Amino acid sequence: MARLPRYTIINQLQHIILQGREGLQIFHETRDYQYFHDCLDAASYNYGLRIHAYVLMPDHVHFLATPGHGDSIARSVQSVGRNYVQYFNEVYDSIGTLWEGRYRATVVDEREYLLLCSRYIELNPVRSGLVKKPADYDWSSYAHNALGKTDEMISPHREYLKLGGSGAERAKAYRALFKQRIDKETIRIITDATFKGWALGDCRFARKIEKLSGRRASQLPKGRPRGS
Repeated sequence: MARLPRYTIINQLQHIILQGREGLQIFHETRDYQYFHDCLDAASYNYGLRIHAYVLMPDHVHFLATPGHGDSIARSVQSVGRNYVQYFNEVYDSIGTLWEGRYRATVVDEREYLLLCSRYIELNPVRSGLVKKPADYDWSSYAHNALGKTDEMISPHREYLKLGGSGAERAKAYRALFKQRIDKETIRIITDATFKGWALGDCRFARKIEKLSGRRASQLPKGRPRGS
């Protein structure tokens, strides 16, 4: 089955995943995480990609971002991927690519899923058993969004800004959201949408995205086609 083309909708929130090839560990030491973070920070600034949440896992990366241009995501991912591979191969005396094909991404209904996807992303280290609390993990946006620590790469989304009138109020309200468990079905929905390229939102949102993008934004009905 042919892959669906990527979405190129300006100012439309997207969830993006970049994976190591065949589960390859892409970060080994603190300097690796820091170098990738700096590359992503520079690329997102250069190509107009506003990043709202992220996590750097040992073998993959998630980020939630809004493109300011049609090619913001593609050029940012290409830039950071190329620069990090060059760095990794030099440091670890390796050759070849690190990445498992093209990046995965899908558009997200910001009103319904912005805060939910942010938590999904920042809870990855907890679900993976790396830490017990998101605050214990150094390489995510949780410290910025929930604890008020500055991360210059993060651009607060308007849905996040609605949480309070000050930075302290927003951080407190955001931390409170983590008391709510994300159930397995919601995790599955977010994961499936991102890997399969379906719009993350309700039917009305999917229809809107199909009109804007000119491509299918939801799963085809299962079973035999009508009239067959």
